[in-house]
Amino acid sequence: MSNMTVDRLRAAIGKIAVQMAISADELNTADGKLGDGDIGITMNTGMKGLAGIADDLPDDDLGMAFLACAKEFTRVSGSSYGTLLATGLMSAAKALKGKRKAEWSEVSSLIGGAIEAMMKRGKGALGDKTVLDMLEAMRIATEGLDDSAEILKACDKAASETMENFRAKPSKLGRARMYGDKSIGLDDPGMLALRRVIDGLV
Repeated sequence: MSNMTVDRLRAAIGKIAVQMAISADELNTADGKLGDGDIGITMNTGMKGLAGIADDLPDDDLGMAFLACAKEFTRVSGSSYGTLLATGLMSAAKALKGKRKAEWSEVSSLIGGAIEAMMKRGKGALGDKTVLDMLEAMRIATEGLDDSAEILKACDKAASETMENFRAKPSKLGRARMYGDKSIGLDDPGMLALRRVIDGLV
């Protein structure tokens, strides 16, 4: 069974970049109903940036590779969502610093660390109908798993269930919060963006 390596990270970046190019318009439209209408631009630009530096990521330090990704995403994307994702990547970078490879069983704890860092940075809480809720579902779903295919399958299921569960709830954070009950029945754009990231990997 293969480990988490920089080569695997490069492969994931390539797949996600392709999916974000396909999904950009859809994400912008969803964001336009509850936000600035630019989350598709954020994700597409951010992933193009990561694809551009993928070949230059250090092979011998997974943490430094994630750090480079966090810095690049921040550089090319000035949005609040981009900053939040970069914060999550930074958390993973700290946890993986100095490691040439990591066990897939570490994924759940890495997601947990990212959630904690993102909550601190964005002042969000679980239950607010944001990407944090989807990440938490993924953290729980991947606990105890050590196979990459099973982890991806668990994340895919968690993403779908979270979207379904929160669609009937109002948004409680950021600009979307101002829409109140009008946000009921609409997908949170941040959740949808992460849903499409998983789509790119499945």
